[in-house]
Amino acid sequence: MESTVAQKLEAIHNLQKIDSRLDSILKIRGALPEEVQDLEDEIIGYETRLDKFHNDIASLEEEIKKHKEAIKDSEKLIKKYQDQQMNVRNNREYDAITKELELQDLEIQVSKKKIGEAQARIESKNNELEELKDVLKDRKKDLDTKQDELKTIVSESESEENKLISEKEKAAKKIDDRILKSYDKIRTNAKNGLAVVLVKRGACGGCFNIVPPQRQADIREKKKLIVCEHCGRILAGVEDEIEDETATKKKRTKA
Repeated sequence: MESTVAQKLEAIHNLQKIDSRLDSILKIRGALPEEVQDLEDEIIGYETRLDKFHNDIASLEEEIKKHKEAIKDSEKLIKKYQDQQMNVRNNREYDAITKELELQDLEIQVSKKKIGEAQARIESKNNELEELKDVLKDRKKDLDTKQDELKTIVSESESEENKLISEKEKAAKKIDDRILKSYDKIRTNAKNGLAVVLVKRGACGGCFNIVPPQRQADIREKKKLIVCEHCGRILAGVEDEIEDETATKKKRTKA
């Protein structure tokens, strides 16, 4: 059966009340969820940098190993050339072997220099690594503190939050998809999360701009969905009308 406009307004206003209560729960948590997420992302970044440092150091150590092997190879060649030098037959052979000895000696010096440079870089990276470990340790402590704080706050309101989420799901099923999409869009754009408001003291309950008397009369009739011409929020009713209904109910109860 097709719902009346009044029923649609009541359903969407009820959904707003539930969402507002959920918003108040999330507000208590404040920026903690974002802070926890930021810390987790920061820690991942630090751990990635640590891995890079370890990989760089491993590469440098491998480089040192290769240079040491090159030195051993050169030393073997030097011994070989020195033995050959003892058995040369002419000056040309002697000069050629001497050049080879000088070349291998130069190779050793270059390798030793590169070993020294690599060792210096390893020392520098190890220092940076230790500093980074200290920072990471502190950030992990901060994360543990924030997570405990958030866990405590969440546990205090978890039961109510789950109940409200269940109520929201039921309430949403009573609303047309087209209206629900508009509602969600308005809520997303509204700073206070209000998509459905009442007219209070002649003004929109969302942006507080004056609502003309004739428009208020149309809102009271509830024959069509009316939105605020200033902020686009859905106007579900006029507050004095709600107060009158409450007062009437109280009088009936007393009678």
